[in-house]
Amino acid sequence: MTKRLAERGLIEREPYKGATLTDAGAKIALEVIRHHRLLELYLKEEIGHSWGELHEEAEHLEHHISEAFEDRLDELLGHPTRDPHGHPIPTRSGEVEETTTHRLADLDGGDRAVVGHLSDEDPALLEHLEERGLMPGASLEVTEAQAFEGPVTVRVEGHEPQLVGRVVARSVFVFPAAS
Repeated sequence: MTKRLAERGLIEREPYKGATLTDAGAKIALEVIRHHRLLELYLKEEIGHSWGELHEEAEHLEHHISEAFEDRLDELLGHPTRDPHGHPIPTRSGEVEETTTHRLADLDGGDRAVVGHLSDEDPALLEHLEERGLMPGASLEVTEAQAFEGPVTVRVEGHEPQLVGRVVARSVFVFPAAS
């Protein structure tokens, strides 16, 4: 596969060292990512797919939609900038918003933050986070962060304070809240 990609000018291969995308390869990769993230948002928000169904369904569709369909999807969704996990959606021209986030697990008591994005590898974890209100855009305050890998106590807008284990808190990426 890498040989074919190199022949098409999409990657530069160095035997025994790996491969890197060329500008043409990066452009195609960002277009596929854009398709995938728009599809995930559509499937979650408009059709109501579960977290467990999103990724696989978007994977099936991402290579098969036309640019006209992508444009209609983008318009239907209101030109979103983030997918349901909070990851940036590349623009049509291939630009991706750079963001710096911190893990919820690294915050201290009294810190306020806004959920930026979530680790998207485990659908069960995403359902757990959704039940707790720990979704992209949610404002929160860490009321206590126990030492030695203990849980953090978090107050999420609209929810009672709750204990969040460090494993879970490492899957939630936040921006410091504006003062």
